[in-house]
Amino acid sequence: MIEKRDNIKAILGKPFYENESAIIYNMDCRTGLQMLKDANIVVDSTVTSPPYNIGKEYENTMLVNEFIEWLSEISNLIFDITKANGSYLLNVGYLEVPDKGRAVPITYLLWDKINFYLNQEIVWNYGAGVAAKNYLSPRNEKVLWYVKNNTDYTFNLDKIRDPDVKYPNQKKNGKLRCNTLGKNPSDVWQIAKVTSGENRSSEERMNHPAQFPTDLIQRIIDGFTNEGDIVLDPFMGSGTTADVCMRNNRLSLGFELRKDYCQVISDRLDLITERVYLKELSPTLF
Repeated sequence: MIEKRDNIKAILGKPFYENESAIIYNMDCRTGLQMLKDANIVVDSTVTSPPYNIGKEYENTMLVNEFIEWLSEISNLIFDITKANGSYLLNVGYLEVPDKGRAVPITYLLWDKINFYLNQEIVWNYGAGVAAKNYLSPRNEKVLWYVKNNTDYTFNLDKIRDPDVKYPNQKKNGKLRCNTLGKNPSDVWQIAKVTSGENRSSEERMNHPAQFPTDLIQRIIDGFTNEGDIVLDPFMGSGTTADVCMRNNRLSLGFELRKDYCQVISDRLDLITERVYLKELSPTLF
């Protein structure tokens, strides 16, 4: 991975943060993606969650059509730098379309404006969230699984099988009916959100208002990427994609526009490095 990392640095320059498994740039991802495209640098996969255009502290709210155009432009730059059998895992939620809908899934507005092939939509279901009074409480977001080639892509089903099988020993004609590793996890994933607040904050909570849960990214990295891959996250946020890549022998390339979030990522990845080092020194403590 050293050569891959050095090739990227030769194009993008000195990163805000780097280690053996991660390169983080404090840069507008459109600028960085265009530089990579011009230099013919390719990535294996992209795993990300962009701003949802709902007024969070880290985003500038746009008109809905402007937001979709902006996200489509970035997605198509990602397409241009993705290898022939690569993938794009895009987590999106909902937004209001004035005079049309209160909570319109971004997928409805975006899915066919991207040059990738939409292989499947994954429903991410969670328990915690906004408690609504005049409509149903929202409890899901979507992960769009795009691929560049619809007959040649990475899918490591055995890595993400669900061991919670109702009748694991059921047989037919003397043979087990279920894979011994577990069942296909389906396209509906029940994974807890990263929560905040007194007496309810998740253990993995970082100083970021919209944090990817590690369990969600772990399943995506296991299922749709391979060891040694370059995994891009153009909206790095709190650094969960880089965190999981570090622990699973992938090279993470990230862009983050805000310097304070870059520092959050830096501190988070340094802590992982420190824990790994301490574990090697004193494995009995872990």
